[in-house]
Amino acid sequence: MWALLSVWDKRGLLDFARGLLGLGYKLLATGGTHRALVEAGLPATYISEFTGFPEVLSGRVKTLHPKVHAALLARPDQEEELRALGLERIGVLAVNLYPFRETVAQGASFLEALEQIDIGGPAMLRAAAKNHLAVLPVCDPEDYPRVLEALRTGPSSEFRRELARKAFAHTAAYDAAIAEWLSGERFPEEKFLVLKREAPLRYGENPHQEAALYRVVGEGGPLLEARVLQGKAMSFNNYLDAEAAWNLVSEFAEPACAAVKHQNPCGVALGKTPLEAYLRAHEADPVSIFGGIVAFNRPVDGPTAKALGEVFLEVVLAPGFTPEALEALSRKRNLRLLEVPFPAKGPYLDLRRIRGGVLLQDADTEDPASPKVVTRRAPTEAEWQDLHFAWRVVKHVRSNAIVVAKEGKTLGIGVGQTSRLLAAEHALKAAGEGARGAVLASDAFFPFDDVVRLAASYGIAAVIQPGGSVRDEDSIKAADEAGVAMVFTGVRHFRH
Repeated sequence: MWALLSVWDKRGLLDFARGLLGLGYKLLATGGTHRALVEAGLPATYISEFTGFPEVLSGRVKTLHPKVHAALLARPDQEEELRALGLERIGVLAVNLYPFRETVAQGASFLEALEQIDIGGPAMLRAAAKNHLAVLPVCDPEDYPRVLEALRTGPSSEFRRELARKAFAHTAAYDAAIAEWLSGERFPEEKFLVLKREAPLRYGENPHQEAALYRVVGEGGPLLEARVLQGKAMSFNNYLDAEAAWNLVSEFAEPACAAVKHQNPCGVALGKTPLEAYLRAHEADPVSIFGGIVAFNRPVDGPTAKALGEVFLEVVLAPGFTPEALEALSRKRNLRLLEVPFPAKGPYLDLRRIRGGVLLQDADTEDPASPKVVTRRAPTEAEWQDLHFAWRVVKHVRSNAIVVAKEGKTLGIGVGQTSRLLAAEHALKAAGEGARGAVLASDAFFPFDDVVRLAASYGIAAVIQPGGSVRDEDSIKAADEAGVAMVFTGVRHFRH
């Protein structure tokens, strides 16, 4: 019986081929695969010798031949017909496809990308997968050892079906990438998102909900590449909160710390060191941080770890942890430590489900704001720094969102209120006396002047908001009367 090998990714090829030979299979191979086998001293028949027909069109046509597909598609009950044709069955097919996604990602020209569209490979894989009761379709080099073991003991129907499923998923993902590329659109008529399961999760947001973590094939993300250094497995809610924390802390070039609860920041601060940033973020809301998630944009050192150990936390994220930090935090056995290799930067598509449909949008990663002073008084240099800080934070707060901040630290955060005035009241009440001389940021415009007047009554010195309300002049007038500086950004940051 034949084993046909035609692989772009040659990981494990030679060991797999030796294993097949040891099981009595004859090797049949194409192009570069045949060359690799022969150079290793392994007996292999070239595909043209098998078909009696040469490769043509510079190799575009080599496996698209009746002898190949008949040997792959013959059912067990068609053995006599196959032999009458003078053919032997191909019992194992190992194929992986030309690297189309990688070629496109490297900036290949249109014609170069076209040449990386595999035709014979998917055709053979689909044929073998359809006929998996008689043929083992193998598309993943990681499966080679399992395939050899199954051949030694006799492949079960479940194992055959698993390989068939993987083969069809492999070709479906391949075709999806090609269709997406050919559309040339961000939002084409048909949108294909290919998901690969990374890990099952214990449950979803609540114990009665099933859940799993998936990777979007062809994309990367900081949390997907993160290394879990200690602690329990990440939960569904952990991932959501960790993503929110990492997105926020990645906004800052200066050492920063963000504490997050239920995908909303509860304390954010800058500092000269990670320890200073953490202590200031903790001070911003020492109650809500309990059971929360903390992210740093600098490696965590020993003193910072010692301070973290004094509070119950679910997850700590950072670009790294010193040996002293790992030693100090090892006492918190259930605390998850994530070493995240790169910041959250760049565009991606945000997906939201509705029943029977999906909403897609560009994620709100960019901030094309052009701050413009609209009041008689302009912010001072210190106020400008705080306005920029508060504006970065409010972008990550659920609407209606208000952030009060001073000296690179949040003092009060109004989250997800149905009224902007209620959000402002919540944030200002949390800030208390600290609001005097602080700044206030709003994710969307003020429909009335009530927020400005409330902010002024607490002593807020400067306000940053998108502007664009039909009553903007009312808010500007209220700010001028109170001596509050106000800046319009022209950009809204709703987070629903």
